Amino acid sequence: MEITWYGQSCFRMTERATLAVVTDPYSADAGLEPPKLKADVVTISRDHPRHNNINAVIGAQRGDVRKITGPGEYEMGGVFITGVAMRPEKKGANQKCTVYAFNFDGLSVAHLGGLSFVPTQSQIDALETVDVLLVPISGDDELNPAQAAEVISMIEPSLVVPMGYGLKSKDSLNKFLKEMGLTNPQMQDALKVTRSSLPEDTQVILLEMKH
Repeated sequence: MEITWYGQSCFRMTERATLAVVTDPYSADAGLEPPKLKADVVTISRDHPRHNNINAVIGAQRGDVRKITGPGEYEMGGVFITGVAMRPEKKGANQKCTVYAFNFDGLSVAHLGGLSFVPTQSQIDALETVDVLLVPISGDDELNPAQAAEVISMIEPSLVVPMGYGLKSKDSLNKFLKEMGLTNPQMQDALKVTRSSLPEDTQVILLEMKH
């Protein structure tokens, strides 16, 4: 499968002979020019300008885009999608959101969207096995670098793709790389991955932002 990053928490995921999925398309209020993408399915993790701009996506096939905005189990075009509700245990903690796990022919991708707190182990377990983890690191009403590293250690994915950090100010990215003990991570135009290509130990992949 192939995963392309369009900034913020917005990715486009495609797998041959299955659906095209877009996660968390953003509006101009997020500070970036909204992408124009084609997809069959759009998932929304939070009702927020950085995560919920369905108008940025048009149908890849005939008909409308299928919009998924909350917890549940969905199956479309050979892709299994599980939405898991993430609610903070502490009163006054930041907002709830939905985390999505996508199963593309046995390859599992988890998109943490606008998650702003470290989930409980039982919430993590609901995602089951995660091969590729898309994780926010900005600390701007979302996971900060230290929290992101903690969540990664709980999930133990094969590949990690950080998201949500600014391209002009890379402070959060540098802090995240330090938390992960990395100095020279891989930078890729897009992530192309198969089950047989997954590494034994967790690796961090940086994706270039598409415009």
